[in-house]
Amino acid sequence: MMFIHHGPGKSIVKTAVWLSWPIIIAAKRLSNVPVFKWLIHPFFMRPYNEVTSIPINITLPKPDSIALPRRIIERLVADVDEKFIIEECICRSHNKVDFPPQNIGCMALGPAARRIHPSHGRMVSTKEAISHVRRAADAGLIANIAHVWIDPIAFGTRFRDLMFICFCDDKNCIYRTYMKNRGPTLDRAYRRLPGITLSVEKEKCEGCGQCSDNCFLANIIIDNGKAVIGESCAGCGRCVDLCPHGAITLLIEDEETLYLALIEQIKDVSELPLRGSDNSSESVIPD
Repeated sequence: MMFIHHGPGKSIVKTAVWLSWPIIIAAKRLSNVPVFKWLIHPFFMRPYNEVTSIPINITLPKPDSIALPRRIIERLVADVDEKFIIEECICRSHNKVDFPPQNIGCMALGPAARRIHPSHGRMVSTKEAISHVRRAADAGLIANIAHVWIDPIAFGTRFRDLMFICFCDDKNCIYRTYMKNRGPTLDRAYRRLPGITLSVEKEKCEGCGQCSDNCFLANIIIDNGKAVIGESCAGCGRCVDLCPHGAITLLIEDEETLYLALIEQIKDVSELPLRGSDNSSESVIPD
């Protein structure tokens, strides 16, 4: 009877991930191969596969030192009634790593989240959800707002009123790995949030290559001894954290502009019900 009201349990989903993992990796590696890249196009096209990165682990140089990108995510979870925390990161569990912690899993938002089997985690309050976001930020993880078809299939939920926030690292996450040699379809899967830009201070940059070597999209090059950020930048901010010389700066517009841009992107691909989406200043974030 439980299965009628919920999707598959944790053991079934983990087995499915174990079986599909090599297939997903192969598809990403072959996404730039002629003919094959068009065969996989339907699996990665909008609105069925879109990811937006939010650098929640970066504190901007403002007088009050507020971690503004993190606050954007906190406002989002405060504006959604249904929130389900998945208590184990499936990607890090699959790869059997101890750090980042396996017990910081994804968060599902929206009415469809109620169909996720309770063996995966639990429905939570806004206060609990925000605490989870802050744990992820403290662990150095990046928040990816994902509307991807594989999630509702894996968890047995609807797609239209569902959104995932995945707290990812660059070595284990199925979203962020094997993206350096991606084809055109995968190149469009990540959308940078309007209002987030990254710039390089040439005077500070020493061309060490830390940023270019570790950019998950291979979108930073070293030109004449200086880092240059390309147009496909996802705005995840990882390079800011990695630069040993403090040469890369993340710039954002004001909070309202950034939040409204995120809401518009969510509305563009889903029917996620958002409280206060027409008047974002109504968002209430618990202390």
